[in-house]
Amino acid sequence: MIETFDVDLPHGIRLACRASGTPGRPVMMFLHGFPEGAFVWDTHLAHFARPENGGYRCVAPWLRGFAPSSAPAAPQAYAAKHVAHDLAALIRALAPAPGAPLAALVAHDWGGAVGWLLANQCPQDIERLVIVNAPHAATLLRELQHNPAQQAASAYMNFLIRPDAEALLAEDDYRRLWGFFASQGSAPPWLTEPLRAQYRATWAQGLTGPCNYYRATPLRPSRPGDPACAAVVLPPQTLGVTQPTLVVWAMDDAALPPALLDGLDAFVPDLTVRRVAGASHWIVHEQPEALAGWIGEFLQR
Repeated sequence: MIETFDVDLPHGIRLACRASGTPGRPVMMFLHGFPEGAFVWDTHLAHFARPENGGYRCVAPWLRGFAPSSAPAAPQAYAAKHVAHDLAALIRALAPAPGAPLAALVAHDWGGAVGWLLANQCPQDIERLVIVNAPHAATLLRELQHNPAQQAASAYMNFLIRPDAEALLAEDDYRRLWGFFASQGSAPPWLTEPLRAQYRATWAQGLTGPCNYYRATPLRPSRPGDPACAAVVLPPQTLGVTQPTLVVWAMDDAALPPALLDGLDAFVPDLTVRRVAGASHWIVHEQPEALAGWIGEFLQR
């Protein structure tokens, strides 16, 4: 059973959460991306809460800006460091004992981008890290600066920072947002009517917060008058991740080519990479059982 609750953080942000499992058990946290919400993890919340799969307390927050969590107005409030600050506070609020770390952080897309930073900044709070199709900042910056294929694949980001992006995304029953999920021009079989209803309910509560993630990041393709990634230098101390880390990478991700995996082990010494042929960016929906199996194997290492 999935339960819902809100957590008021000390710095004034409220995060809405979905959860399964017994409070007091070791916590697994699941982070969603764009244009999604905490509900995308429901299958995994229920799976890992079962005693035979670890009996974890499984929690998926809605990231700031995604309804029904708090949505600060300023675009710069969506810089990764602020979102990571929310999650560090949430980890401590949910800990079964003072100082107890997460058993694992599982994160996809924008959740993964924040997850990389959170693992670097708060290593004491996370025992294991699982990243699903979310690039490490160092490899993304390299590819954006030097690889025309990645520049083309990430061009959509500059659409999402337009001042009218929210209005355009909402047109024609969210036609452009459904297009993010389309496979060769058609809706994928996993996008059922009940799932569409969950997406519509989320998007109807506001798209400005989700778009502000793109407005806040300089890790975008450069364009005239906007140097974006060309002006970025990443501090080395923000890049290393010491936790055992599993990266699951769907190889048919149109926006995130596999070249983003090259050189990742320089920043993540204890790294396991599972490349999944024939899967797209939406692997959480496409192969939920397989993904749960790979995560479970990793947790038992």
